[in-house]
Order: sequence, then structure tokens, then C-alpha cells
Amino acid sequence: MVVEVGYAQAWDLETRVPWRPISVEEARERDAAGLPYVVVYGVAGREAPLEVRLVSWRDHYVGLWVYDTQGRRTYDLDMRLLNDPMRLLHRYAVGWHYTSPGMTEFDEACPRITVELYADGRGRRVEEPQGNRGGSHVTVPRVRDNERWTDRPVFGEWPLLSARFHGLTEPPVFEITEAAAAADDGSGIAPATCWRPPRPAQPGPIGQLFRPGVRVTDGYHPEMTVVEPRRIGALRVPSGLLAVSGPDIDNGDGPHITVPVPPGEYALEEAQARHTYHCEWEGSEVTRTDTTAVRLLVSESPASTWEMARRPDDDPRLLRENEILGFDTDGATGCFADAGAWEPLLALFEKGLIQGDPDLDPDVYEDISDSMYLLRTRDQASGGELAAFATTGDGTYPVWVGRSEAGEVVGVVVLVEGMPELLPEGGATVGA
Repeated sequence: MVVEVGYAQAWDLETRVPWRPISVEEARERDAAGLPYVVVYGVAGREAPLEVRLVSWRDHYVGLWVYDTQGRRTYDLDMRLLNDPMRLLHRYAVGWHYTSPGMTEFDEACPRITVELYADGRGRRVEEPQGNRGGSHVTVPRVRDNERWTDRPVFGEWPLLSARFHGLTEPPVFEITEAAAAADDGSGIAPATCWRPPRPAQPGPIGQLFRPGVRVTDGYHPEMTVVEPRRIGALRVPSGLLAVSGPDIDNGDGPHITVPVPPGEYALEEAQARHTYHCEWEGSEVTRTDTTAVRLLVSESPASTWEMARRPDDDPRLLRENEILGFDTDGATGCFADAGAWEPLLALFEKGLIQGDPDLDPDVYEDISDSMYLLRTRDQASGGELAAFATTGDGTYPVWVGRSEAGEVVGVVVLVEGMPELLPEGGATVGA
């Protein structure tokens, strides 16, 4: 079988056509420079491609999408280039089994199998025989080393990985299709419907959550107005190493996240937003103030950049679209603490909040009422403190570190439930 091979700067997911086709020479240059490009494999007389390969070496990423004759994606493979420049990790794969020709792409009832793999041998396989409408079966995948990794071919020598899916028994003959002359210089931005390399979660306008008068929406309430941050006290960090962690999950290996800060005492704040809604229970309009984030304020200087903090073993090259790194909690609780006194501070937290010890000295244990902050513990030997705060659920929460133009830490923020969306200044709300 003759398989036509074309190159382009991007791939339009909605129309299933290449965006800005390019020549093989230009694709080779982009490959060498690490710039994103796509490779489209198709056959004459078939509207949908056989597969589309998405390459961006600067993002350590190679993707593979396989299409059926109806133009539905049946397989998505996410491969990552890590420390070995000659092989790719099969980081993530999902396969859909459409049960009828008329079933739409990614139908909620479509059976699917998802496999996640890591370089250290860990992995997870999730089988969902009824899609989102039924249960799931989670196991540890049994894969050999050659199934976890793929050798990195040189440019132009990639095999057709979907050959077996398409029933090809003989090696295909590849034929390069020349790109049509472009109508522009190719420097424009691809439409939003086009593929782009996966990006981890972005911080969003975190600083605006602490600026009174800013209008936001959390997706549930159409309009909320940021009010003055609520300051509930201070936290002592004499060791100069701030811990941000889930105090309810401790494997004996210390706090989840640490951030170096100058030794000192820092303000603890809550970002809050006020909104009015009709309360059916009271039969009237009710005004309420909700906390959107908690912050340890290191400096009054504004943050010019925000970065997602990570643990020493975290590898950001493995992150998929909007994925996060952060601390874990099974009890909807996080904390700021002095990492130098982590163990004694954690022991006091467990005695007070988890064991409910009524005889704790108020000099080392203090409940905090009417706040997202729950309690403060204090290590008398070092003076280091821990302040626990509530999140809105279990799971993983990213830790955002704000830095000044000089690169100094000015604040550490945890969003208690996602990043609210900014509303236009002085105008109608989004969607109005």
C-alpha cells in the first residue's frame, strides 16, 4: 500500500486537516531546531488520515493520534523524551472502542482503556467497559521494557505505528506529498482549534485575587468582587526553609514541598471574594464572602512571575495538558510550616486535630476559628511554627511561588479550589 506523507506546522482538530503545510526540508529544519510540527499519514480515497504524528522536541513530546474511517480518534499515544536522547517513554495511552459506526467521537458510553507509565517502572491501567457511564477496573500494567520505551527514529524514518490497526500486513510504501505554496509568511498564530504541545497548569492572575475591587467568577457565581485580604496572624520560619504540605499524609520523608525564604516571621492571609445570590431557603438576596486562596506573604513587593513548586523527584517533562505538581491530601488539609521543625510540628498537629488531645499546652497548640486556617502549632525548642488550612477537597494542590523582578520570593500561594476567571473591568460579565 502507498501511504502519503505530508508535513505541516499544526493539525486542526475540528476540520481534521493540516494547518500551514510545509515542505519536507522545512520540517527537517523544525525537527532539528526542536520546533513543533506534524506529520500526516493518509491514503488516496480516504478522507480521514491513518495517523497523525505531533512532534515538539523542545517540549520533550511526541504524540500519535490514530483515526478510523469515520474520522474518529481511536488511539492517543503520548511519548516523552527524557534523559536518554535515543528513546521515548510511552507516558500515556488511551484507546477507544466504538461499538457502532454512528457512535460519536469520545462518546461518554464508549469503552476505553487508559495506560499511564513512568520511567521508574510504576504505572496504572484503567479499563472502563462502559465509558464514563459505568465503573472502572484499575490494575498495575504488566509491560516489558520494550513496551515502555520506543527507540527514537531519525527524521523521516518513522514507521507507521498504526499499521496493525488498519490491517496492513505488508510494509507500506511512503510517498512524500509536496506542500502547496503558502499564501502568507507562516508567522501567524495557529487557530485555537489546532493542536499545540501540552502545557502543564498555568498560574493565572494569582496576584489579582489579593487586589480589592477586582471582579472574578468561579464558574458557579457569575460575579464576585475581591475584598481586602484577611490577615489571620503570622508564621515563624526561623530555619529559612518553608514547608508546604499535606500534614495528613506523612511517609516519614519530610514535607512534600519546600521553598527557601529568609529566616523570619511572615503574615498569613486569605484572599476573599464577595458575591450576592438569591437564597431559596431564606427567600431573599444574601451576601457571602468566600476564600479563594491562602498566602504566606514574604514581601510587600509585587510578584512579577509565578512558578509551580515541585518536589526533588518531580519531573515537569512528564506533565500532560493542565496537569499539576504539588502536595497531596486525603483530609482536605494543607499547611505552611517551618521545615526545620517539621517532625515535632507534625506530631503536635496529629495530637490536636487528629487525636483530639484536650491537654495540649496553648503555648504549642492554638485553634483558629472562622477561617480557612484551622490551627497553629509551635515548636518551643526552635520557635518554628505550623499553620494548617482547609482546602475544598482531597487530591493534589499546586503550590505557586511568586518572585520579584530580582528573582526573590515575595509570596507562596495555594488556591483552595482552582483559579477564578477575571471579569472585564467596568463592563458586563463574561457571557452576558
